[in-house]
Amino acid sequence: MKNIFLKYTKIGLLSIALVSTQSCQDVLNEEVISQIPNDYINTAKGLDDAVNAAYSSLRSWYGTERGNNLTIFGTDTYTNGADGSWKFMNTYTNDFDTRNGHVQELWDEFYRGINNCNAIIERSANVTGLADIVKKQRIAEAKFIRAHNYFLLTQLFGGVDLRLTETVAPTKDVKRSTVAAQYAAIIKDLTEAIPDLEAKSKSTQYGRATRPAAEHLLGKVYLTKGTSEAKAGDDFSKAVPLFQSVINNYGLKLLPDFAAVHRLGNEINDEIIMSVQYTRDPLTNAGGNNAHVFFLMEYDTQAGMLRDTENGRPFKRYRPTVYTYEVVFKDRENDSRYKNTFNDTFLSNNPGTYNTFFDNSKPKVTYARGDTSMFLPGFEMTVAERAKRKYQVLVPSRYDERLFLGLKKQMDPARIDRTQFEGGRDYFMMRLAETYLLLAEAQILTGNKSEAAKNINIVRTRAAFAGKTAQMQITEAQATMDFIYEERERELIGEQFRWLDLKRWGNLIERVKKYNPQAAGNIKDFHVLRPIPQIQIDRAVDGKTNFPQNPGY
Repeated sequence: MKNIFLKYTKIGLLSIALVSTQSCQDVLNEEVISQIPNDYINTAKGLDDAVNAAYSSLRSWYGTERGNNLTIFGTDTYTNGADGSWKFMNTYTNDFDTRNGHVQELWDEFYRGINNCNAIIERSANVTGLADIVKKQRIAEAKFIRAHNYFLLTQLFGGVDLRLTETVAPTKDVKRSTVAAQYAAIIKDLTEAIPDLEAKSKSTQYGRATRPAAEHLLGKVYLTKGTSEAKAGDDFSKAVPLFQSVINNYGLKLLPDFAAVHRLGNEINDEIIMSVQYTRDPLTNAGGNNAHVFFLMEYDTQAGMLRDTENGRPFKRYRPTVYTYEVVFKDRENDSRYKNTFNDTFLSNNPGTYNTFFDNSKPKVTYARGDTSMFLPGFEMTVAERAKRKYQVLVPSRYDERLFLGLKKQMDPARIDRTQFEGGRDYFMMRLAETYLLLAEAQILTGNKSEAAKNINIVRTRAAFAGKTAQMQITEAQATMDFIYEERERELIGEQFRWLDLKRWGNLIERVKKYNPQAAGNIKDFHVLRPIPQIQIDRAVDGKTNFPQNPGY
């Protein structure tokens, strides 16, 4: 496999980092270039390097605190844990305002990426010395990245400044476009990009956008547009063949074992359509993939335990709601995804005898190294039942903001030490299981529940415990949007989709009020959009007149 690792750049003052950690032929060699003149992009190598650099805007979203706070917090399946200064993004208080740092950072980074792409697309016509097929592919990659960034901006903010040409000097001539115009631009970019991208499951240089990645994204664009103010009657039907193409035409396939999808060292596998590249080299890893810290409980202060790289650095930010473990993951007899998603067992790394803390069924516990120190059964156990166990048992009634089911999908035990924040695992943008569920969603919305059930069952068959496949199958009658609401989280929880999913389905307010008690009292109808960064409004000529704030902020 060939990898490209990318570092943020600006057109005109490029700071490009390219590195490969795989010893294969034709990989990109490490090269760090800074203080590059503006005309460097007009050369064949400069254009190629600029495209590589444009990918780095994706790192501002995937695997970052801002990307997770904007998608995990304030939903029906996650609420806040004990720590962190961003709880207001879950509780929707007035602190979530127009000066929100995460919103501003994302806005700036995505627009820098968009401007890189604009420069690549415009200047490519004058670049010589680059094979035509390669030049077309690089332009297609730039259009893919530009479409991706605008798609997320549209979902989060509504109308934004739609710029499709290079901005070469600071300007205050900005205005908000319409959602319809933005979707038209996004669809045009992806439609034009698809024929010129590599028609294979993995790019020759792993990490580049491919045809199936663009088809997956375009299908999701149509599915999302179909519930937006820009909807057209054929949006859902247009999504169906795009998802079918991803599934049928490129050799992608679900891994037989759900647990293997997120296993450390298996980041490049047959199910992954596209991932954002990170690395173990601090020179090229920027802030790194940080998702490994946010979903973990405070295990490291408990009897028999010390913090280590295996169990992670617990920031205690995101805590599953009662709805998540009692409803979404209710079936633990047939469905392996509860067991393979949450960390329910801890092995002692600090032997000794300790007083118990949360388990009052016994006064003390004694552990040798490697003994079970804590177990989270996921259901209530009587005092007598817990007393039979030689370890502490954490039952759901004892969960709190520090002690809860921790997600293990994003864990990164390969970090250099137990405090390292900058993780090095690639972050999955798209994987085939989601394609199947998006296809099923589009089929339900177009009235083809029979085919929808078949596609849902493909995902559920893979998730079944051995010998439980039949019990995991659903009928055509069960293939409903209500089922999709929960099935997507069983498969995709913690992968930066949920807030956007609820926004797409139009039930964000309803479901947060029903299932997230910390947020229920504050969330209002206007929270289906995020606030435009105040600094953007201040940059505009006539400020609020030319660039009005979203309602409610």
